[in-house]
Amino acid sequence: MSEVTADPAVEPRERVRGRLVLLAGGTSAAGRACARALGEAGARVVVVGSDAARLREAAESAPAAATELCDLTDPAAVSALRDRVHAAHGTVDGVIHLVGGWRGGGGLAGQSDEDLAVLLRSFTALRHISRTFDDDLRTSDAGRLAIVSSTAVLRPLAGGANYAAVKAASEAWTRAVAQGYAKSARDTGRELSAAGVIFRVRSLGGLEEALASAVVALWDDEAAAWNDVVVDIDTGG
Repeated sequence: MSEVTADPAVEPRERVRGRLVLLAGGTSAAGRACARALGEAGARVVVVGSDAARLREAAESAPAAATELCDLTDPAAVSALRDRVHAAHGTVDGVIHLVGGWRGGGGLAGQSDEDLAVLLRSFTALRHISRTFDDDLRTSDAGRLAIVSSTAVLRPLAGGANYAAVKAASEAWTRAVAQGYAKSARDTGRELSAAGVIFRVRSLGGLEEALASAVVALWDDEAAAWNDVVVDIDTGG
């Protein structure tokens, strides 16, 4: 990762203050942790989920956050989400993609099409939301797109082939988005201001607070330090 000299006049955690961050699939334990951490750092947060009851629970966990009900696998619904967010809050500076889930087991023979269809919802949501908010993130002076991936992409197992394949596709998509940010900056003669980042975990359970801290830290450095970077998150932080 290239080194970037931060502005000494600005405290690192002050750089996220005032940013509008969308937590896609943010009703999970990890999403609630991210909403609290971002809110405490002064960011404006919109938690997006597809289940109204879980959205209410997320709102109780992070009262300062706004909530939006949306099926992120539906492109028309995501476009309508963008319009509502713009009208209520303005353009977005960050999208943290937390739509996930696990289906696996049974060796290669157990990798069913039904399980794959469930897992593909995460990749589909990532494609829709990153495309729909692409202009926001590319033109922000500190745009960030981040996903949570898995160490399974490094050593796929037969019993998790569907899962590893979807995570690998999500990583490839995010790296392509990162390349798009860099190309857009070059083509317009601007400094790179947006970054696509991959967080990798072996298992997210127990690492929700570590992930939340890493999400807040995405604004600690300039985009060049983050774009097309993989960050491993483990029990050591």
